[in-house]
Amino acid sequence: MTGRRHFGTVRKRPSGSWQAMYWRDGQRYSAGNFSAKADALAYLSTIEVDLRRGAWIDPREGEVSLRTYAEEWLKRRPDLAVRTRELYRYVLDKHILPSLGQSTLAGLAPSKIRGWHAGIAQEHPATAAKAYRLLSSIMRTAVIDGLILSSPCKVDGAGTERAAERPIATIAEVEALENAMPEHLRFIVPLATWCQLRRGEILGLRRKDIDVMHAIINIEQSRTFAMDGKSIIKQPKSAAGRRSLAAPKHLMTAAAEHMGKFTGPNPDDLIFTGRDGNELTRDALQFSWEQSRSAVGRPDLRLHDLRHTGLTLAAATGATTAELMHRAGHSSAPAALRYQHATRDRDRVLADALESLIKPAEVIPFLRESQAPTAD
Repeated sequence: MTGRRHFGTVRKRPSGSWQAMYWRDGQRYSAGNFSAKADALAYLSTIEVDLRRGAWIDPREGEVSLRTYAEEWLKRRPDLAVRTRELYRYVLDKHILPSLGQSTLAGLAPSKIRGWHAGIAQEHPATAAKAYRLLSSIMRTAVIDGLILSSPCKVDGAGTERAAERPIATIAEVEALENAMPEHLRFIVPLATWCQLRRGEILGLRRKDIDVMHAIINIEQSRTFAMDGKSIIKQPKSAAGRRSLAAPKHLMTAAAEHMGKFTGPNPDDLIFTGRDGNELTRDALQFSWEQSRSAVGRPDLRLHDLRHTGLTLAAATGATTAELMHRAGHSSAPAALRYQHATRDRDRVLADALESLIKPAEVIPFLRESQAPTAD
């Protein structure tokens, strides 16, 4: 049974499904199979509308595999930092391409993306969010390139990471961690805590970046590591990351002592080096940190948690969101807001303040009862 209409045709297949077809520039296109004739006709109507408004995309364009397109997408991103490129390469090879790489761009239905994401999220929700964000970015580019009409990444909230709250150290633990670190790395602990610097920012500090006289630390670069351990010097990712911080004045005494013992005399000499004066490696720093945190009974603490501790304590002193953003080098308020929660020390201050309000209310009735006349 065959039906004809103004645009395209539909025909009933032996299986009972309805096939929709249409012609474009002398080429015949199949619009797919549908369970009902009305569905096939409705879909042809959407194709006709797309053609009239210039939004039609040749379905053959979307027949390229995700693997092929993703590889080309990555090659066309010279703007990516080394570490970001390495991360994308790892996520593609480990979590995206093994499951979806053989699918065509046009064949990636939202239901398929939803099932893939759910499979990762069951055990690794943070990884699932990273993988989904990368895939979504690739598919948005495919839309811009005119290969598909819309992105199949339509899973609400799939790209949002909900990381667990990181632990913080007490002031006593910060001091203990500092003392437990090797002498040439000891100054890292107060910089991370009281100046709230990232690891890369600390390792990128040069002699000229610390103004001891005015107690100012300038963040102009960071030093990180590629997956193979190679050192990478780079500029801050945003204007907010390049900043000047007022440091607690007592830190400047420690800064002067450290630079006098362990930092070269030239303005561009790095503040932190290895024991032999050569470049400090990632493994050497990590080993020293793991030894130190175990020595003080806090094996759960990461070096980055000292920054988290410092920002939390800064919030507890009454720092505004704008002030926290500046110290942290954040360009958006949500990142800074997470530090404005109570600490145990701050919670005690609030409890003591409440107690001062409660006491008069308790004492006055007591005095009134004690001063009341008694019966003879």
